[in-house]
Amino acid sequence: MLNDEELALQAKLGDEKAENILLEQYKSLVVKIARSYFILGGEMEDIVQEGMIGLYKAIKGYDNKKNASFKTFATMCIKHQIQSAIKTANAKKNAPLSNSVSLQSFSENSDDEDFLPVNLIFQISPDEKIINREEYKTLLENIKKMLSDKEMQVLKLYLKGYTYKEISNILKISEKSIDNSLSRIKTKLKENIKFRS
Repeated sequence: MLNDEELALQAKLGDEKAENILLEQYKSLVVKIARSYFILGGEMEDIVQEGMIGLYKAIKGYDNKKNASFKTFATMCIKHQIQSAIKTANAKKNAPLSNSVSLQSFSENSDDEDFLPVNLIFQISPDEKIINREEYKTLLENIKKMLSDKEMQVLKLYLKGYTYKEISNILKISEKSIDNSLSRIKTKLKENIKFRS
């Protein structure tokens, strides 16, 4: 059986079977990365779609001579595609995407258990970063006030990449309850938090 690097090289040469194998194998990685971004007023499917485009570009652009594994290269391409789509949408004043927030820059030793982003995805100056750290603290306090303890637990686990089934096992609640909690969380955040565009 071919490894990922060999599959990528075969796909680059036009082997559709190899391409489909990689697209299927790496879809879960795309979904995991997509979960690191939150779009107020948007849909997760939009981010996943951009991530899949990034994966496709990785398959077509992989070069094994650059000493990177296919997974490393694919991860970089997926993130780049998502971030580019967000920045492009922001420049065009597209409401859902321009209100996107990266949830990737977690602080490992945070008292808030790696919960929220320190910086918005938008390009900001060093002075604005300092101001945003204060805004971040205020934002976190506001979110803690508007969400129940259960909703906070669900959101933290979801943002860390746990599946509904894993969250269900950890919190001892049904998957339907998790889905309902995430729907409520999204509604509360859309109604109560305004990010600058």
